[in-house]
Amino acid sequence: MRDSSKQRKFVQSIELMINFKGLDFKKSENQLDLKVAMPFATGRSRGKVLVFAKSKNFADEIKGKADKIIMESDIQGLTKKDVSQIIEEFDVLLAEGQVMLTVGKFLGQQLAPKNKMPKPIQPNVSQLESALAEMSSVTKVTNKKGKAMPVIQVVIGSEKMQNEQLSANAFAVFDAVLNAVPGKTQSIKSVFLKETMGPAIKVGEKE
Repeated sequence: MRDSSKQRKFVQSIELMINFKGLDFKKSENQLDLKVAMPFATGRSRGKVLVFAKSKNFADEIKGKADKIIMESDIQGLTKKDVSQIIEEFDVLLAEGQVMLTVGKFLGQQLAPKNKMPKPIQPNVSQLESALAEMSSVTKVTNKKGKAMPVIQVVIGSEKMQNEQLSANAFAVFDAVLNAVPGKTQSIKSVFLKETMGPAIKVGEKE
């Protein structure tokens, strides 16, 4: 893959593509929607972070580490439009454990159907940093977006990463998909690796 790709003026992502066969992905039971924890962080941005906080001291400590902080006392006053904006704008939602009940009571009806309920954390900076580090290596593997297609395409890292790290991430995604897809190996047609601007290289095929 590296030999077949030209150097670019930006750091290219490495993508894994898995093609399926013999499955009707219009049927919901065949559609994939997985969260895979990869051994190595992909280097991609985890997106914008929102934290629901109860403790003012904790809120002060995490300023600069979260993109937005909403205090528990302000949750009840959020409008449906506010919550819709949160769903649209923020990729990672976290909440002090004690605040989860308040979030569920006032925002759960909108957040839960969108899989946006926050992850509970303890009110300390190291807990927040640990949660964010973990999320930077978790990737969503799905073919539910848009038209159901017999293929998934996932970023497993960047060209700056070592081959062994990319391989470990690739196997983490492949194994998760293999365990989830009906028919196991019989349902997998082919696997490809590629850099962002490079050609797709078939795994297991030699020149």
